[in-house]
Amino acid sequence: MKLASVRLVTDDLAALTAFYRVLLATDPVTPFGGEDYVEMHAGGAVLALVTTAGVNRYNNGAASARANRSAILEFQVEDTDEVRTRLDGHVTDWVQEPVSQPWGNRSMLFRDPDGNLLNVYSTPN
Repeated sequence: MKLASVRLVTDDLAALTAFYRVLLATDPVTPFGGEDYVEMHAGGAVLALVTTAGVNRYNNGAASARANRSAILEFQVEDTDEVRTRLDGHVTDWVQEPVSQPWGNRSMLFRDPDGNLLNVYSTPN
């Protein structure tokens, strides 16, 4: 079995796509056409974004936008502080500014426009 992607449900696909375009420094892909679904391909992983309408239409309304408080999306980067600088003005909900953790990682926590928690971290050189 292979984990194919992580999919986030949103009521504002354009805003969430724009946010992840900046964060991941990659352009969205629309493999199925249409207005309800995009994918962000970064580092061999796929982050899929889908509208609430798409979930209601194709997944029996099984998921809700802005309701997640149990998962953390984690992104490994070369330089946490460089990414923090790049995201200035794009993130409005900083949970934890960059900090060096006891195990050596440098990490920061923030929420995307829909409130999903993200951890961006770099490992020691």
